[in-house]
Amino acid sequence: MAQNLQAPWSVAFYKDTVLVSERDSGRILELDDQRPAQAREVATVAGVSASGEGGLLGLSVHGDSLYAYSTTETDNRIQRFPLKHGSDGVELGAPETIVDGIAKADFHNGGRLAFCPDGKLYATVGDAGNRSAAQDRESFSGSILRMNPDGSVPDDNPFDGSLVYTYGHRNPQGLAWGEDGTMYASEFGQDTWDELNIIEAGGNYGWPEVEGISKGPAPDADLIDPVQQWSPDQASPSGMAISEGTLFIANLRGQVLRTVALSDVAEADVSYAGQFGRLRDVVRTPSGEVWVLTNNTDGRGDPAAADDRILHIPADVGAD
Repeated sequence: MAQNLQAPWSVAFYKDTVLVSERDSGRILELDDQRPAQAREVATVAGVSASGEGGLLGLSVHGDSLYAYSTTETDNRIQRFPLKHGSDGVELGAPETIVDGIAKADFHNGGRLAFCPDGKLYATVGDAGNRSAAQDRESFSGSILRMNPDGSVPDDNPFDGSLVYTYGHRNPQGLAWGEDGTMYASEFGQDTWDELNIIEAGGNYGWPEVEGISKGPAPDADLIDPVQQWSPDQASPSGMAISEGTLFIANLRGQVLRTVALSDVAEADVSYAGQFGRLRDVVRTPSGEVWVLTNNTDGRGDPAAADDRILHIPADVGAD
């Protein structure tokens, strides 16, 4: 569907227009469905400071606004841009910063943005290398945030006056919702276990006290275990999407597309092992197709010809 992208990170849709973020360049690209091998630069987000895993990360669209999560010299932040169709394609207006002061580092910046069916914006935030901050509800680090579209705190958030929806995360990077409203998140572990979690409002997911499923008595009975775990060399789960009762998870180090039937979230299948290299994001298009974003030009992969690419895959991958 597209090729020759440089360190792409996220795919979003403005009506039928495809938008892609490039982590290192800070560019937002518009893909031309008539010329899929080419992309048009919509804008370069000002102030992006790309270092390590930081840069221009997640995108999400809500109405006529584009939301972008990015790393600057001083912090991670979420900005909102007015969107419209112009004579040459999509146009972005001046940004409004709706959340800033999120701790940054070369690693563990989180960065995924997604709107839930309830109309709220969710953002994944890594621990920025400060393990203890993930257990501090006064800190955004190591959490999943929930906010109104203007960045304000919803009245029904679990902690009064706080954007923090869940905490105790190391570096969550994928978000998706089932038709029944169940919320799922993927998370990078450290040395032992990556995780697939079912997200509950106010939940503590254990990092750094626990990594993966607790063995024996938990340090705290209130900590929530993942429903699946994988070794980091087989997984490193990033973006994910749900289509027709199946959860699709893009895996970086594991270089696989992992599929989980929502009827049995304790089991998974893998497809395309090593075929396309590192996979950063997977999305369901407005027309119901499933697309996968490769990530071989980010400095950790082995780029093939025309990398990085967006690939259209069969929606029944992983089905029996």
